[in-house]
Amino acid sequence: MFFTYLRRELRRRRKAALVVASGLALGIALVIVVTSVSSGMGKAQDTVLQSLYGLGTDMTVTKAAAPAAGSSERPRFQFDAREDGDDSEQSSDRVMVQGFQTLASSTVAQVSEQKGVQGAVGGLSLQVVKVSGQFTRGQFQQDGTGGRQGGPGQNGGSGAPQGEVQGGGADFDVNSYSVYGTDVTQPALGPLTSSKITSGRTFKTTETAAGVAVADSAYAKEKKLKVGSTVTVKGVKFTVIGVATADSGDAAANLYIPLKQAQTLADAAGKVTTIYVQATDSKKIDTVKSAIRKNVSGTTVTTSADLADTVSGSLSTASSLATSVGRWLSIAVLVAAFLVAGLLTSAAVSRRVREFGTLKALGWTSGRVTRQVVGEAMVNGLLGGALGIALGLAGAYAVTAVSPTLQAQLGGGSGGSGGPGGGFAGPGRQAAAKTLDVALTAPVSVTTVSIAVGLAVAGGLIAGAFGGWRASRLRPADALRRVE
Repeated sequence: MFFTYLRRELRRRRKAALVVASGLALGIALVIVVTSVSSGMGKAQDTVLQSLYGLGTDMTVTKAAAPAAGSSERPRFQFDAREDGDDSEQSSDRVMVQGFQTLASSTVAQVSEQKGVQGAVGGLSLQVVKVSGQFTRGQFQQDGTGGRQGGPGQNGGSGAPQGEVQGGGADFDVNSYSVYGTDVTQPALGPLTSSKITSGRTFKTTETAAGVAVADSAYAKEKKLKVGSTVTVKGVKFTVIGVATADSGDAAANLYIPLKQAQTLADAAGKVTTIYVQATDSKKIDTVKSAIRKNVSGTTVTTSADLADTVSGSLSTASSLATSVGRWLSIAVLVAAFLVAGLLTSAAVSRRVREFGTLKALGWTSGRVTRQVVGEAMVNGLLGGALGIALGLAGAYAVTAVSPTLQAQLGGGSGGSGGPGGGFAGPGRQAAAKTLDVALTAPVSVTTVSIAVGLAVAGGLIAGAFGGWRASRLRPADALRRVE
């Protein structure tokens, strides 16, 4: 009897049922879209952070650079004096530790011993400045300000350190690039894991002191490098064994070489600039961070959450809108939808006073009438939930299909605010702002759909509560008064 009466009443009151269901559907659809877009923002930000940290890395341990106040020392390059007319080319490399002060390699083992640490690996970030050209009777001094200096008509380059010749003439080029020394015995950690080998191979665990290198694809294209090519750093030849392409954003370095080789080039034996740490449980990252800071003195621990706070641009703006404005808008629409559904259900019961009064006169109890009203409201709620899920999925699909591109700006910094390995552009790069383009998606998870179903049930219960309360107050006499 219950289902027969329910089916007949819903069919007879289709318009009223559609109005209630539509109101609930609007609120539920908005919740789905906002939740899916927020999830997409999180994935986009994870993509950005992955390009900085590397796969599987939860935090980095560094020691912030602290240059002496007022220091004016600049790297110098010495060249053999040549007589005028001698146009033989000379070159000189200066290899410098980049980004942070160095840590003893023993610190890696100390970090690994902390509770909650699954693995830790050290790396050395270097900057190489190569000066080549013809020099006569002089000394070249490099001041790191960028540019190219020489004969007439030679324009300054962008990003390269600038030099000057004292007591002679010169026609030279300055080339600056980054090198990262990676621990080849632990390939699962470190910034190279955020790049994919697209040509050749990666390092073997036995190549700890081998003269081999992996080149970033952008740098390889610029310098016309390929597998088998040879690059020379400070007189040491390295054979390119692979070309790596960053999964997103900038690569961590132009060249990757074994850690021991990097330490030798920089005269930094037993030193690292960055320690990449993986926790046993992502939920314990804060605990591990506190343990390292407490037990490993003189270090700065940076987590992905710390880096996330530095992400700005349209990605940050859209994320804020989705998580704050979107959330409150969804709540407001849901509350309004629930109230409207409740009021409409209550009004519908009032219009059915004669019907329910007659049923009570025929022997229906107040509980039976209330259950009938609540049942109708629940069906309306589920109908609204189904419609809302369909609209929400369509909205999320539209966002993904259009794929608006957001910009993520990564501010430079040092110390506690700096990214791993010398700034947010990754190891070996100057701590300067970088802008990345990220395509927005709006994935809908099973959890989101479950929340939508729960909201539909809640909406039906609220509407049923309004209607049931009104129906429970009806008396058989109400029907007689309505007849009169």
